[in-house]
Amino acid sequence: MPRKTRFDLPGIPQHVIQRGNNREPCFFDEEDYHRYLHDLNASAKKYSCAIHAYVLMTNHVHLLVTSDIPYGISQMMQALGRRYVYYINHEHQRTGTLWEGRFKAALIDTEAYLLTCMRYIELNPVRAAMVEHPGEYHWSSYAANAQGRSDALITSHTLYLALDASPALRQQAYRELFRHHLGADDLHDIRESLNHELVLGRSHFKDKIEAMTERQTRLGLPGRPGVEEDPADYLANDAGVY
Repeated sequence: MPRKTRFDLPGIPQHVIQRGNNREPCFFDEEDYHRYLHDLNASAKKYSCAIHAYVLMTNHVHLLVTSDIPYGISQMMQALGRRYVYYINHEHQRTGTLWEGRFKAALIDTEAYLLTCMRYIELNPVRAAMVEHPGEYHWSSYAANAQGRSDALITSHTLYLALDASPALRQQAYRELFRHHLGADDLHDIRESLNHELVLGRSHFKDKIEAMTERQTRLGLPGRPGVEEDPADYLANDAGVY
């Protein structure tokens, strides 16, 4: 069966997830996290990709990315995979694949869902019961977006910048968004769009994307359930790196 063609529209953010093969870890010690972020930064710059949010979990990663060029995100992920897998196999004396197939991605309706998707990504460690507050988890963009920590990887989206002209007040406004966890409907919509590689957005946005791409943005089978995240995705290692 041929691979499903991804949506690729430069300038529209995408929520990307990549899982470790067989739900196994893709990070084994603290240096691995640093190396992944370094390689991601290099690959993002090379292929004109802006990273707005990220979280590195033990056996999967989430990214919120916008590319200005066609197929930029795919090229970024391919380059990142080559660099990082070579490093992991060399450093940890292993062979074979690290990732569970190719990454998955969903287009994001920016005005309606960009900030929601950022929260979803940065709240991953909280939902996994690894920490009580997203600021306690070291391997995410929360500290940059909510607390102003310098992070060379992060490029602020214009919608995030519009929260306030003052960086301090902008970060405060962003932190306010985390006073409540995401609702069940938002969680379902994000997971369904991502796992089926569709579009996360309002009906008129999906209609617009369908007209532009001549592709279906909604599930083809009525009543087909969304694929929920497996709790095994949140397996924590013993390295104590967060």
